[in-house]
Amino acid sequence: MSTLAAPQTTTTTTTWNLDPAHSVAEFKVKHMMISNVKGQFAKVSGTLTLDESRLANSRVEAVIESASIETRDPQRDAHLKSADFFDVEKFPTLSFKSSRISVVSDGQLEVEGDLTIHGVTRRVVFSVEGPTPPAKDPWGNTRIAVSATIKINRKDFGLTWNTALETGGILVGDEVTITLDVQFVKA
Repeated sequence: MSTLAAPQTTTTTTTWNLDPAHSVAEFKVKHMMISNVKGQFAKVSGTLTLDESRLANSRVEAVIESASIETRDPQRDAHLKSADFFDVEKFPTLSFKSSRISVVSDGQLEVEGDLTIHGVTRRVVFSVEGPTPPAKDPWGNTRIAVSATIKINRKDFGLTWNTALETGGILVGDEVTITLDVQFVKA
């Protein structure tokens, strides 16, 4: 009696650690309804579990320290760290954990998952370019990079502080564009 064995599939799953020295998490928001103010978070960490044979099986998690916010204005940074905005004492991190990755086209992905800001978690979809082909750095490490963007409404995450302008309108816009340019190092 012969038995037929099921064909074995080979998956190549690798782990990659976010390199904070070569990564940036930026945001921009309208100020006084006339121009964008940009800022970034200096402390970002995360991991990518990459299924090289099927990107859709990959996973990514990232954490940002909210107190690491920098906008090139110490007074504004202090206000953003206060209870009016990020309330960094109560909510020390922002985080993202993917739940689904879809290949849109060659080099273009949609990464869906849970984004937590100010203690509020919402399901979001990042538009992602990458990952780039692996490259060796001068020290023998293998690196890849991705660039991800999303637009969110800050009020959806409990960031509701604002003030009216004498001329009409508001001081801080509701729509925030988040851009992540990150490098990962193969573990």
